[in-house]
Amino acid sequence: MEIGLFTEFEWRPGAGEARAFDDSLAQTTAAEELGYDAVWLAELHFQKERSVLSSPLVVGAAVAARTKRVKIGLAVQILPLSHPLRLAEDVATLDHVSKGRLDFGVGRSGLPGQYAGFNIPLEESQERFNETLEIILKAWREDRFTHEGKYFQFHDVCAVPKPLQKPHPPIRVAAVTEETYGAVGRMGLPVFLAVRTSSISELKRFVGGYHAGWREAGHPGRGEVGVIVPVYVADTDRKAREDTEASAMHFYRSVGDALLAGPRRAVGERLRSISFDEVVRDYAVYGTPESVTERLLDLREGIGATKLCVWMNVGSRIPPAKVLASMRQFAEHVAPRLGR
Repeated sequence: MEIGLFTEFEWRPGAGEARAFDDSLAQTTAAEELGYDAVWLAELHFQKERSVLSSPLVVGAAVAARTKRVKIGLAVQILPLSHPLRLAEDVATLDHVSKGRLDFGVGRSGLPGQYAGFNIPLEESQERFNETLEIILKAWREDRFTHEGKYFQFHDVCAVPKPLQKPHPPIRVAAVTEETYGAVGRMGLPVFLAVRTSSISELKRFVGGYHAGWREAGHPGRGEVGVIVPVYVADTDRKAREDTEASAMHFYRSVGDALLAGPRRAVGERLRSISFDEVVRDYAVYGTPESVTERLLDLREGIGATKLCVWMNVGSRIPPAKVLASMRQFAEHVAPRLGR
């Protein structure tokens, strides 16, 4: 199983934006040194107290310059907020700059504030996602092409450069709502899921829809499942809880508030009232190397994950030194037991 580090380039109160970039870039370098297979970068907008990572492609280029081996993944690029031709060229450029190490994760995002900030109606997100992905694939696969769609029209355009990887970097589609899983399976693409607003047990149930959609469409094999999981490793379970509680609770309260304005209001209300015991039981894997290994093996079996992306700083309140210590504990004592 491939193991990567997921990061939002977290902003800590009082630390400043420059420090957020420095600390997170140091973690991406440490990931390579510690033997992680990949670094996965989020895309977040207008969330000052959470993340400075609004430009994952720019940051991806910085990671590429600082590393030689790790894959650089987007987790995920929000397609409805992007111009498809601009994005196709930028992604292809990063594929060249990274010497073919790019993994292209795509999704829609369910946070209404991100759409409002770009003056794009949230209800258009699925149609815009579909059309944007269609255009990107045309731009990469065809020398020149014409497109007449609902949101974009192009005549005889040639996107430059084409990706280094042929025919293009691996594409992974994020699934959040239950109905999305089957749609991704029918597309015949790898699925990306996250233990974030859905619990581990919910994801185990939802992923069956992905495999069913895959079979219905007649695709060979079973598809591929990548999962982002909040993980933190410490010497004792008690220490792991102490280090993560304030940060995790801040995250779930703030995400719950953000979801109240959109169609997932019920999810937002649930997250706002969640307890830390529920977080540890249903939404995160925090503990000793032994307990973390046991739960991740169970998750891998239940979800059928082929890629694991560990998220060490949910809520952005964990100090960088502790994040690095957890990364090291995971690399030395957990990763070898996951059958890499």
